[in-house]
Amino acid sequence: MKSNTDPYAVLKHRDFQFFIMARVLFTVAIRIQGVLVGWQIYMLTKDPLSLGMIGLAEAVPAIALGLYAGHLADKASRKHIVRLAYATLFLCSLALGILSTNIQQENNAQLILSIYTLIFITGIARGFISPAMFGLMTQCVPEHLYPNSSAWNSTIGQLSIVTGAAMSGVIYGFTGFATSYFISAALLMMAVVSITFISPKPKPLPIAGERLLESIFAGVKFVFSNQVFLGALSLDLFAVLFGGAIALLPIFAEEILHAGPQGLGLLRAAPALGTFAMAVYQIYRPPLYNTGKLLLISVAGFGVCMILFAWSEYFYLSLLLLVLSGAFDSVSVVIRSIIMQTLTPAHMKGRVSAVNSMFIGSSNEIGAFESGVAARLMGTIPSVVFGGCMTLLVVAYTAVKAPRLRKLNLIKKNE
Repeated sequence: MKSNTDPYAVLKHRDFQFFIMARVLFTVAIRIQGVLVGWQIYMLTKDPLSLGMIGLAEAVPAIALGLYAGHLADKASRKHIVRLAYATLFLCSLALGILSTNIQQENNAQLILSIYTLIFITGIARGFISPAMFGLMTQCVPEHLYPNSSAWNSTIGQLSIVTGAAMSGVIYGFTGFATSYFISAALLMMAVVSITFISPKPKPLPIAGERLLESIFAGVKFVFSNQVFLGALSLDLFAVLFGGAIALLPIFAEEILHAGPQGLGLLRAAPALGTFAMAVYQIYRPPLYNTGKLLLISVAGFGVCMILFAWSEYFYLSLLLLVLSGAFDSVSVVIRSIIMQTLTPAHMKGRVSAVNSMFIGSSNEIGAFESGVAARLMGTIPSVVFGGCMTLLVVAYTAVKAPRLRKLNLIKKNE
């Protein structure tokens, strides 16, 4: 593969502009909603397990529907799938705002159950978004710009995460839960409009004679038969599953760092800030040489940052460690995206992306549940230290068991 010399080449494509606009609006809205839901649930329950249950409520439907969502993304219009899923998220955010307006929040079991129900519906919609969005992005740019589009997609996506997380604390501090949810809903409706402006795309060409179950499980078969794919996805799966501490940030903000909801917003934004800065660097210097080694080093660095974050009692040091964790995570995100775009056949991009989403996307929610359970059993700080140590063990195991991934180069040094 040869890298494109113009780092801004992909931004000249109209469809990619609308794609990125929709991605920004969606990401900001979901980040605002995520911070609000976590803070609201913790204020109602004061129970770390309740934070983990948020992740579980979203992950269960996403995992259950993941393979079918990938099959559908390779058979139907990806643009229509994304638009319908965004509209569903809009309605869920609108409902959260209405609930927060009309129901007394203090010790209200009905409100808690309603929030979990809406998050479950959100999980259904998000299960369809990832494979359809990945396939749609590849239809918005020419193949030689895949590395460039991956870097820009990650960069702008992470900037959106920073913006959404930071905005959430400020918006909540000035307006409260209901108005903040309504702002999230308005952004999601704008995302629906942006997707609508993308020009019509052809449906993927079906394989003659392929049965439904065969099609659904084709992505799994493809990934598990490829050591590079399986190693990269497994590495991130277990790193996110054990190493993340995002679900526990309300506890760190309230009880350890004493930073309040505004501090929580900054803590949630910090990893994305690091990811954004590193992603900008990767636009100009994409990780195409010594790719496998860079992936292993970046995930190990993420684990070390989580261990140090758990021990930190200083707000600004904690922010710095989260920024660094995001920078390391950015490398693995961009590498995995480039691998998927360049090594996946066009007619299987939705199904392979669905497997990736089940490995990585849902592992964020399952990881949130694991964090809540571990924090309940071990305590908040020991549970995060344990997760970071497990991440380092996973890196060591992958380096030994996946030599093709370790030696992976997506471009020769002299190209």
